[in-house]
Amino acid sequence: MPRVIDYRDDATSSLGDCVEALKSDGFHPQEEESLLSAARWLRRLGNDRQFLADIMLAELKDSAGGEEDASSYGAQVVMLSPLGREFFLRANFWPSQQDYVFRASGHSAFSYELPHDHNFDFLTLGYFGPGYASDYYEYDYEAVEGVIGEKAGLRFVERSTLDPGKLMHYRAHRDVHSQLPPQSLSVSLNIMHSGGAQGWLDQYRFDVEKDEIAGVISPGGSEIFLRVAVGLGGDDARDLAENFARHHPSERMRLTALEAQAGILPVAERDALWRRAEGNGSRLIAGEATNRRAALATAA
Repeated sequence: MPRVIDYRDDATSSLGDCVEALKSDGFHPQEEESLLSAARWLRRLGNDRQFLADIMLAELKDSAGGEEDASSYGAQVVMLSPLGREFFLRANFWPSQQDYVFRASGHSAFSYELPHDHNFDFLTLGYFGPGYASDYYEYDYEAVEGVIGEKAGLRFVERSTLDPGKLMHYRAHRDVHSQLPPQSLSVSLNIMHSGGAQGWLDQYRFDVEKDEIAGVISPGGSEIFLRVAVGLGGDDARDLAENFARHHPSERMRLTALEAQAGILPVAERDALWRRAEGNGSRLIAGEATNRRAALATAA
């Protein structure tokens, strides 16, 4: 499960000082000194019990569209710093089942009861309210190919709550959790690691009952662009998809290129495409190609 960092510090930091310190020191979660330094600044920011209310009040008073900017990461999130090369800060809101927004949108809108890992490290701090609970699991990312339906090797650890003041390090491609609504509205503060390779690393959702990979929840912008470009037609787009399917260094992008091609082929020609893909040389693509052929046979 995520590592609990029992770091005590009564000092208080402003948001600006926290951001500047992280810019100066960086946030490299694989390096213990850098991780603990970031944890120290997140703790100090969490000790400021007024800053987030001040930000939200200012946004509510701003009639020029500031509210949209503050929540640009999603309706559940207030961005506390710009997206950076190494990190960004955010506040996450976690409604309870009694809150109107939960009753109107349902649990899936807030990723509740969605077992998933992350393709990035991050620090989180319980800032307000009782905090959400999670069922925590661990798994070995290097031991799976990422094929839908593949055994994941999940190991259940425990159920615990992000209590007020609790500070945790979620480890990329290792910690899996299924979040549960808190007893009342809660807020967490996060320092999120970001890096250039992140977009090429998969983030999965899991079926914990079957111990299987149930889907990929981290499609990149390039994947979406390719699907749309091929779907809209054009020889250049089809040529690019064919080139990507053969030569792109990312297995996931090669699979996306094959899916984009399959989407514009007559049904009778799709099986031939997926049959060729089974010899692609990638176990991920071969496994998914076999799944696609089976689905075509079932539909026939």
